[in-house]
Formats: sequence, C-alpha cells, structure tokens
Amino acid sequence: MLFKYVMPSILLLIYSAAIFAQDATADSAERPNIIYIYADDLGYAEIGPYGQEKIKTPNLDRMANEGMRFTDHYTSTPVCAPARCMLLTGKHGGHSYIRGNYEMGGFPDSLEGGQMPLPEGTYTVAKMLKQAGYVTALTGKWGLGMHNTTGSPLKQGFDYYFGYLDQKQAHNFYPTHLWENDESLKLDNPVIFVHKTIDSARAADDDFNYFKGKEYAPELMTQKALEFIQTNKNRPFFLYMPYTIPHVSLQAPEEYIEQYKDKFDDQPYYGQKGYASTKYPRATYAAMISFLDAQVGLIMQHIKKLGLDENTIIMFSSDNGTTFNGGVDYRFFNSVSNMRGLKMDVFEGGIREPFLVRWPKRIKANSINTHISAQYDVMATLAELTGQDAGNTDGISFLPTLIGKENQQQKHQYLYFEYPEKGGQLAIRLGDWKGVKLNVREGAGSKWMLFDLKKDRNETTDLASQYPKIIEQLDLIVKKEHQPAHILEWEFISSKLPKKK
Repeated sequence: MLFKYVMPSILLLIYSAAIFAQDATADSAERPNIIYIYADDLGYAEIGPYGQEKIKTPNLDRMANEGMRFTDHYTSTPVCAPARCMLLTGKHGGHSYIRGNYEMGGFPDSLEGGQMPLPEGTYTVAKMLKQAGYVTALTGKWGLGMHNTTGSPLKQGFDYYFGYLDQKQAHNFYPTHLWENDESLKLDNPVIFVHKTIDSARAADDDFNYFKGKEYAPELMTQKALEFIQTNKNRPFFLYMPYTIPHVSLQAPEEYIEQYKDKFDDQPYYGQKGYASTKYPRATYAAMISFLDAQVGLIMQHIKKLGLDENTIIMFSSDNGTTFNGGVDYRFFNSVSNMRGLKMDVFEGGIREPFLVRWPKRIKANSINTHISAQYDVMATLAELTGQDAGNTDGISFLPTLIGKENQQQKHQYLYFEYPEKGGQLAIRLGDWKGVKLNVREGAGSKWMLFDLKKDRNETTDLASQYPKIIEQLDLIVKKEHQPAHILEWEFISSKLPKKK
C-alpha cells in the first residue's frame, strides 16, 4: 500500500523538476548571464586594444574584436575600496558611503581587519540582480568589510564568494589563506611579509625566492569562477570577478615571467618603494597582465563550451590607473598613454579606464564608442537590461549604446569625481571640458584648472583664466553634488567642518 502512495508522489516530483528545469532554461534565454571582470590598478594603455605594444593580451584583443571598446569610460574614483563601492552601488564620489581606503587592522593574519564595511541595508548590484532571479557570485578582492561585519559579501547580495576580504592581505599573491563564504580557507603557502626589503649589496636568489609560494591566488579565483559557471549553467547568473592583477606586489607564475625576462633589460627591484622584491620587475609586471589576459580567455572558452556564449554579456575594466610604487615602471610601458596622472589622481591617467563589452549578436563586433560614461553607470545599465529598479543612482544606463540604439542614449550633463585623499581632489567632466581642483583641504588656496580634452587629452594647458563662466558652473555643480561624508576624514569640502591636521 505504501508503494501505491509513494510512486505518484515521486512521479509528481520528477514532473515538477522537469517543468522547473524548462522554466529555468526559458528564463535564462530571456535574461543574459552577466560577467564583470575588474582588473586592479590596470592602466588605460596596458592592454592591446588600447595601444600596448610590449605586453601580449591576445584574449582581450579578441574580446575587443568581437565586442565594443569604449574610449571615454571612467572609474568613479582613483583608488581601490571606494571605486568598488561606487561600482556596486551606482553612486559617484559625492554621494557614496565609502569614499577612501579606510584601513582597519594590520598586515599580519592575526590583525586582519579589512576596510570600512558597507552598512546594513545597502542596495547593491548583486541585491538588485537577485531580485531579477539571478544567482550571484564574487571571485576576487572585496575590500568592503570583513566576514564578521555588515560588509560581508553574503550580506550584500552575493550567494557565494571566494577571495580576499582585506586589501592589505591582497598585497601578497601567495597568501596563507583566502575566504570562502565567511570561512577562512587555508592555502599551501608560507607566511610571507611582502614589504620586507632586500640588501642590494648582498642579494641572492634565496632572498628573491622568499616571495614565492605554491598556490597563486588569481589562479584559484579563476578555478572557483569556472566551477560557479558550471554549477549554474542552466539559470541566469551574475559573476563579479575583481582580480588583484596587476596591483603590486610583483609576483607571477614562473612560466609567464619566462616569456618576458630577456626582453626588457631588467634590473632587480629590492623593495625600496614597498611590496615584494623581484629580479625581473618589468618582466613580472608584464607577466601578471598576460596571466590576467589568460584568465579572461579561460572564462570565454568555458562559456562557449557550455553553449552560453550568445546569452552572456562580459564586461572588462579596471578600478583606477597604474600605480606609482612597488617596482612598477609605468613610463617603460607607457601605461597611461601619456595622459597626466596615475592611481590616486583625478587627472585622466588616474581615472580614465579601459572598458570592453562583449555580447555576441547583440553588440556590434569590433566597434569603438566615444560615449562618455563612468562605472557608476553600470548599475543603471544592468537594471535596464534586467527590468529592475536601479534605486537612487547617479548613473545613466548605457544599454542603448551597447545594442546600437545610440539615438535613444541619454547622456550625462557632466561626470562628477570627488576624492578625499592626497589633499582632497575634485574633477568634473563637462562635455569636452574637464575641471580639476587639487588640495581642496587647503581652502582658499585651491583653484580650478580647466582643460579642453578634445584638443588636450593629456591635460597640459590650463585654460581656467580664459573661461570664468565655466569655472562658475563647476562651483555650482560641486554645491549640487556634494553630500557631506559620514566621517570627518573624508570631508574636505564643507567649510563648516574643521580641517584635518
């Protein structure tokens, strides 16, 4: 008698499962998979599609040839944690909750404390896409709170995460551990203090080998990403991949360094400007970027193998411009294409980023677009793509540009940048005009510089004295867009608050 009741129940479950699988497949066809790959400190011109000649990036070259390359795309701010916050919340620097790298804890594992966490209730891209039925994952560097805070990725819309929580830990590509869903995952690497310097007069191979380990964190990130894609191939997914490459320390798998170490007339780096020492700093930097390129290739290959190629939109960008320390030779590689500024600067070299988007049959292959956009537009774009509400965002969707409906593309009146570190900096892009103000904390001594980017992309000639009306307009924009920061360290505009000593 039991068989009589159990069999219909089992059959019903099997039938229901089959129907669910069909519905999931139908939903996947209507809602594209979304992969956002985020490089770390990658300069505008450090990959082939933007003119790099010394570093090989065949997979990113292919991505550009099969998709769209943006020429005027910007990060939201020129440093790690706040750029990630603004990307994920659709806010610019005048409204964002996180505006600088507010460090907590220290470098040793015992002092791992991360950065200031996102608060409870933050509306993120991941939360928005979960509402649309997406399964969400993060593989890479987070930087927005530790596992035991409101900033845990699991509390900010991600179903799964793997990687670094603390940016300071990410200075080492061979860490003792990474984090997986709020649990510390031990790796087969020794304890390495990457900011240890080497005596150049007595340096030996063993001194440089101190900075090498067995398990390379970015490789593990890719493995976890591929597993996530495989597991969720039959349902729409959002995969956020913030790699730690090519942020220093200069550490890369030996087989990638071998490709370059006899090509660049390298001289050893002994750690005098922080981060790990290496015998071949130029070759190692190039190796890191080529390794990143290879990971992009693995992702594209896996997507195609699973038959998801035409239903997956892949985006690639970077959080800010090239760094200035750790042995990186940005002049040798012309990393920012002769533009002014680097990481931590609001000049073009610090905030203009590579941006590639690939979506077969939906985005025109080998297309170049001059649409002026910022990473705080991504949330609005994905909201329009999936039929969701982007919330109180500063962004404007660039989906019409992607799919060839540029006549329907709404444009920014201006892009606003506000960065509290390095003296306090402001930048506003107003059409072809770009206003920059440095050392704003100094108060009255700070004046706008004004550049015509159409004629002077490298910001060499200050025209502020010739266009007082535009300067007045810039001041009005700041008054409109600046919302006082929630901590004093990040407040550098309001005259009513005491200045940081």
